[in-house]
Amino acid sequence: MRQESIPAVLLLQDGTLFYGQSCGAKGTTTGEIAFNTAMTGYQEVFTDPSYFGQCLVMATSHIGNYGVYTEEIESGKCQVSGIIIKKFSDVASRVGGAGTLQDYLVRDHVVGICDLDTRALVRHIRKNGAMNCIISTETLDIEALKEKLTQAPNMDGLELASRVACTEAFEYGSSESEIKIAVLDFGVKLNILRCLSERGAFLKVFPLNVTAEEIQAWNPDGVMFSNGPGDPSAMPYTIDLTAKIIETGIPCFGICLGHQLIGLSQGLKTEKMFNGHRGVNHPIKNIITGKGEITSQNHGFVISKESIANNSDVEITHVHLNDNTVAGIRLKSKPVFSVQYHPEASAGPHDSRYLFDDFISRVKSESLKA
Repeated sequence: MRQESIPAVLLLQDGTLFYGQSCGAKGTTTGEIAFNTAMTGYQEVFTDPSYFGQCLVMATSHIGNYGVYTEEIESGKCQVSGIIIKKFSDVASRVGGAGTLQDYLVRDHVVGICDLDTRALVRHIRKNGAMNCIISTETLDIEALKEKLTQAPNMDGLELASRVACTEAFEYGSSESEIKIAVLDFGVKLNILRCLSERGAFLKVFPLNVTAEEIQAWNPDGVMFSNGPGDPSAMPYTIDLTAKIIETGIPCFGICLGHQLIGLSQGLKTEKMFNGHRGVNHPIKNIITGKGEITSQNHGFVISKESIANNSDVEITHVHLNDNTVAGIRLKSKPVFSVQYHPEASAGPHDSRYLFDDFISRVKSESLKA
């Protein structure tokens, strides 16, 4: 149970201060502040490796009410650097749960602050953009916290995927499946693996330092480039690896960071967003079909639309309807496509699950050609 009335402080890089109470583990933590607008799915959000290095504001008022559930994790532990919440519940109300969110956060050493005006905080971030912050339940010495905050690295130019990706290859699903998919792990969510396995694929998940030759030696029918945290432009080895894999002509599908790496491998550019997109209610338009999708998103970088205009082999397939940023691309000369959002949707709506079906169909089609 949470100890009551432990004061906590949140200090933003621009000097803005918020005072509140401690939730989760006690301590001090730094990271880039970001906000998520999802009303449900906080456990899936906190365990998403793409949030590594971020202190996350949950825009919905009440967090923790239904506790935690074993099947609702996206990785082996909480990945956020810290949490910022308006009303925190350390009582779990759902039948069949695995405990309280408070105990879960303490187990994974996630420092949090609650009982502050998150609406004012989100408005401040929207106006002033992403920046680093520090949360502390150990000291209210603002000058000391300012000094510690200056030591926090900036997300721009920061490689983080190696902090969350697997270090050794592993297999997932039935080895008797007719389809073999190689997954490049940059911080893959478990539901991506589930979605591929449910569609009849046998998976082998490879670490970041894998070579193109090692992947080809396994003889996959397709390659999945996963989600993950950090700046994609800070991953030159992986960008080169991605280009080599694409050049073989094997079907490829990228999600989030994987989407950005595919773009960079084809000579496109990425750019850091002012705020980023994080939530489960983001509207996307599929330009190919003309249909709209409500999607789950978590990213602070995007592919530059201007750089696509100079590449005749890349076609934009999806756009974000709030700001017209690039949300999906495909290559005209290779069976390769990718999206900036999360079709595995955990948490989130299932509007975009068809993309996994499209990928498996492409894999089967290319296998028949061979």
